[in-house]
Amino acid sequence: MAKQIEKRLYPASTALYPTPVVLVTCGDYMGEMNAITLAWVGTVASEPPMIAIGVRPTRYSFGLLQRYGDFVVNLPTADHVDILNYCGTVSGRTEEKFKGAGLTPARADNVRAPIIAEFPVNIECKIRNRIALGSHDLFLAEVLCVHVAPEVLVRGDVDPEKMNPLAYFKGLYFALGDQVGKTPSK
Repeated sequence: MAKQIEKRLYPASTALYPTPVVLVTCGDYMGEMNAITLAWVGTVASEPPMIAIGVRPTRYSFGLLQRYGDFVVNLPTADHVDILNYCGTVSGRTEEKFKGAGLTPARADNVRAPIIAEFPVNIECKIRNRIALGSHDLFLAEVLCVHVAPEVLVRGDVDPEKMNPLAYFKGLYFALGDQVGKTPSK
């Protein structure tokens, strides 16, 4: 006989957590550009590699994503929390976020959006589709290339300890902890 477990029923909500937290850059390296902090982001396919980001249509970055058709996902470390908070609470309509956050925009190889020099991993993405979902639109994008800083690599691969990545959980940021297992080999 199965053991009965007592649980409370909550209304439908964004209960999938933790999530990654990233700084997405969009626009044109030579002109208007912006950086937006996002936690509604994830890998959605491996062949071709695809990333999805959820953005509210009211955000300044939404128009830049539509106009230019690409973006860069910049992966922060635990040292970038203040930058994430700043870029997530001010609008690019009224503030120049790169200057305000002390970020260095750098030219990407395949997209018009800039990469952030201070972030150790930058993922260049080309938008392939957009789906209106309600409060957010989902931008589905193909990964064109990935830039990785040598200081986070060990034997040619990103090392989680050197990277010190973040997770987002209900308005809070957490550094990832100890490895507790691994997936079986295929």
